[in-house]
Amino acid sequence: QEPLVESGGGSVQAGGSLTLSCASSTITTSSARMAWFRQAPGKEREGVAAIDADSHTSYGASVMGRFSISRDNAKNTLDLQMTTLKPEDAAIYYCAADSDSTGQPLPGQWLPRLLDSRQYDIWGHGTQVTVSS
Repeated sequence: QEPLVESGGGSVQAGGSLTLSCASSTITTSSARMAWFRQAPGKEREGVAAIDADSHTSYGASVMGRFSISRDNAKNTLDLQMTTLKPEDAAIYYCAADSDSTGQPLPGQWLPRLLDSRQYDIWGHGTQVTVSS
């Protein structure tokens, strides 16, 4: 069974909304350091949003104010609410987890690592988001 499975991707028009969900069979999403990344064709993987073990959140500059990361403890999922979507938001969205992070938030000076892909060792296969203008 895959440790992280994303769902909720699809096609929307610019200005629309989508909610992505990441379900885990091995990670307790309520207490782990987890994040959403995205990668568009020809571009590097980009950190979108992250939530630390103490629930501190961090967002990429391009999605600040439009996206929101949250946990659904009852379902053991990590969710990403995306609003006011733009064509440049189109990408494959990946869920990631730091398997050694339960109860261990990053020290303050290390918080920029929340959106660094090297901080995470477990990855889902991704879900496609398409935004038409």
